[in-house]
Amino acid sequence: MEINASYNSFVALGDSFTEGMSDLKPDGSYRGWADILADRLAARTPDFRYANLAVRGKLIGQIVDEQVETAAAMKADVVTLVGGLNDTLRPKVDMGRVRGLLTEAVEKLSPSCGQLVLMRSPGRNGPVLHRFRPRMEELFAHVDDLAARHGALVVDLYGAPSLADPRLWDVDRLHLTGEGHRRVAEAVWQTLGLAPEEDWRTPIPPSAPPGWTSRRLADARFAREHLGPWIGRRLTGRSSGDGRAPKRPELLPYEPPTGP
Repeated sequence: MEINASYNSFVALGDSFTEGMSDLKPDGSYRGWADILADRLAARTPDFRYANLAVRGKLIGQIVDEQVETAAAMKADVVTLVGGLNDTLRPKVDMGRVRGLLTEAVEKLSPSCGQLVLMRSPGRNGPVLHRFRPRMEELFAHVDDLAARHGALVVDLYGAPSLADPRLWDVDRLHLTGEGHRRVAEAVWQTLGLAPEEDWRTPIPPSAPPGWTSRRLADARFAREHLGPWIGRRLTGRSSGDGRAPKRPELLPYEPPTGP
C-alpha cells in the first residue's frame, strides 16, 4: 500500500555516500542512490525537481553550515539527510557535539519539508567497522530518537546483512558499488511507501572466496591507493571535498538520463 503516490521534489544532503561514490558513470562522474531515486521519482511525476547538495568528505558541522539552510529554503516534498559517519571515523571525535549538530539539522529541516528521511548507514564487514561500531551505534540510536520526535522516516541499512557483503563495496572499502547504491535507492523508495520492485535485502549469490594471494594484493592496493592518501589528508587537515561544489546545487526540473 502506498503512503504517498506523488512526490514532486527531492533534496539530498550529506557526504560522499549521498554524492554517489563509488557508483562511477562512463564520463567519470558519480551517480549513486540519490540520483537513482530521483530517476524513478521523475519517471512517475511530471515536472519533478531534484537537488543534491552532498559533497564528499563533509563532516556533520559542515553539512549544517553549508547545506541545511539551503535545503530548508527549498521546501521540498522529500529531504534525505545522511551525515555524521565521517565524524565517527576520526581518531578524536566529540560524539556529544555530533549529536547536537544532527539535532540542529533535523530541527531546521523537519518543519520545512513534506517528509524528512534519515538513515542508519550501511557498514562493510571487517575490522574497520568493528573498531568504530560503538560510535556508529551511538549515532544511529540518536537518529532513531530524532526520527521518533520529529516524524522522520528511518531507512535501516546498518541492520541489513546483504549490504555488509564486501562484494558490494568498492576497492576503497568505504563506498558502495553501483549494485550497492541501487539497493539503497530501492530501500529508500520502499520507506517512502512506494510499491516495491524487488527485495533489496536479498543477499547476492555466494561465490568462491578469493585466495590468499588475491587478498594480499587487494590489501596492498587498498593501502597504497586509499588508506595512505586518507591518512595524509587527516594529518594535514585536508578533505577530499575541499573546494568541491555540489553536483546539483539548485532545485530544478529533472529529466532522467537516457544513456547508461
